Amino acid sequence: MKLVLGSSSKWRQAVMREAGLDFTVVTPDIDEKAIRDNDPTVLTRMISRAKALAVMSRLEDSRALTPEEDVVLITSDQVVVCDGQIREKPETPEQARSYLASYSMHPAQTVTSVCVVNVRTAKFFEGTDIAIQHFRPIPDDVIDALIAKGDIFNCSGSFAVEDPLLEPYVGEREGSIQSIRGLPIHLVKTLLSQATD
Repeated sequence: MKLVLGSSSKWRQAVMREAGLDFTVVTPDIDEKAIRDNDPTVLTRMISRAKALAVMSRLEDSRALTPEEDVVLITSDQVVVCDGQIREKPETPEQARSYLASYSMHPAQTVTSVCVVNVRTAKFFEGTDIAIQHFRPIPDDVIDALIAKGDIFNCSGSFAVEDPLLEPYVGEREGSIQSIRGLPIHLVKTLLSQATD
């Protein structure tokens, strides 16, 4: 079985490697902003499915597949919900600063949907995982450093919990660290089992 991860996220790739999974990366390159819904579960499922369809099209166009080859594709999408508002990747330094400053008052709830596709059968298997991350107050100079570093502009809600600058201010967590990082590996393994059964 060949695993394909449809994601450009270095954090998702790291979670896959840490889980001991051997995989190839194919980036979906879709316009996520063109897909909208007010329900975070619906939104992330729609985007993860759109990513899967885009990667499947790229795989077919590249003729990288042989008919007898079992290829399983994994895509994922995440948003953060904070104080009832959906947050995606920050678009400006000001937005990133506002997001980070708010987490000492309201925890960040990550809503992460995963889509696993058996490419040969074109069967989709989907699920959503929710986790909650609490933070201690993040000092302004740390927020400045995180903004200057730039990684947070590729993160839903403006944070990567494993960033050494942020780690001292990461509080209690409800759910798995992998889910917070953007790929709930327990859900991935469940869906993989269903896709290859």
